[in-house]
Amino acid sequence: MIKRTIETFIRRYSREYPVIALVGPRQSGKTTLVRHMFPDHKYLSLENLDLRHMAMDDPRGFLDDHGKNLILDEIQRVPSLFSYLQERVDQADAGPASYVLTGSQQFLLMEKITQSLAGRIITFNLYPFTINELYPAKPDTDFDSIFSIKTGYIQDGGTIDIFRTIFTGMYPRIYDKNLDPGKWIENYILTYVERDVRNLVNVENLKIFENFIKICATMSATLVNYTTISNAIGISLPTVKKWLSLLEISGILFVLPPYYRNFKKRIVKTPKLYFTDTGLLCFLLSIRKPDELLNHPLFGNIFETFIISEFYKRLHHISEKPPLYFWRDKTGNEIDLIVDNGMQFLPIEIKSSKTYNSSMKSNISAWLGLKGNTSERGIVIYRGDTVVGKKSAVTITPWWFM
Repeated sequence: MIKRTIETFIRRYSREYPVIALVGPRQSGKTTLVRHMFPDHKYLSLENLDLRHMAMDDPRGFLDDHGKNLILDEIQRVPSLFSYLQERVDQADAGPASYVLTGSQQFLLMEKITQSLAGRIITFNLYPFTINELYPAKPDTDFDSIFSIKTGYIQDGGTIDIFRTIFTGMYPRIYDKNLDPGKWIENYILTYVERDVRNLVNVENLKIFENFIKICATMSATLVNYTTISNAIGISLPTVKKWLSLLEISGILFVLPPYYRNFKKRIVKTPKLYFTDTGLLCFLLSIRKPDELLNHPLFGNIFETFIISEFYKRLHHISEKPPLYFWRDKTGNEIDLIVDNGMQFLPIEIKSSKTYNSSMKSNISAWLGLKGNTSERGIVIYRGDTVVGKKSAVTITPWWFM
């Protein structure tokens, strides 16, 4: 089993809370991880129809029959269990990690947690693999002092086929079973639309929702434009916002908020949209082979999505709420990513070019010079192989060195 970064943090906090919850997109590896980490717990999947009916008909009896030290997989299938878990935790003086819960429909699970188990539970978010989970990373002291998150460089990172990596995406099952990524992702989308969407929102025509996801794919790494989406597929603005929220809470995509510190008065305040997994993104863009990526008109956006989703997932996997933003003013000056490390802000530009050019530094250099800006350093991540200006104000670094 490939070691997941979040395992360290689950082990640390499982000593302090009687209930542990692991939520995230379907097929992100939740069940595999909790069964690996808690081998002595009894595993119960509420996807199993018989178990689900038992739990729904008699929640108290169901928990009494199975005792403590349980893994309850896909617990959102039986929402009534949350109140009974609260009762057992409060009355039976449950020990650390007595109950381990997993769920894919994050917003339903979180709603029930908030109502029933507040203060008794710690929740973690698991996403598909990050690149440094797939490939061992060596720490780099100088860069650790720059980033607010753990960084390092991947051994032999320059030999990794970036196009195949982006095309394949990071869902664990593809790697565990050596599956064809295109066919697996096709079935994943069908399952997501048929099961989750039909269950969670009132969509009369699922084909319209499929078109909606594809339109969103064309907008990854761009400002969210609700009107464009609405006009493209003929749905109302409130429906666009509702469906985008569904995709976000389901872990299919996330939105990057604009940088809130006002260095210039006329800054863009609209968020940007990103897909969590580039394999899924490529499939929705009808990219069917890795070598189609290089000359694809949206490759710059796809590469940016790959890099920013890495930061987003890595921060979640160290149990941190991602302090990530972008900055853009009304004249088009932009910084792709800003990391808030609590003391300063680290600006990051992302370039899909493989060749270094001194102009890569221009946006960050200009941003660092804005009046009122106390940040002193910045980074450009590109597709090349060489670190340039490691000690200078703006460092150019290969994608695999992040």
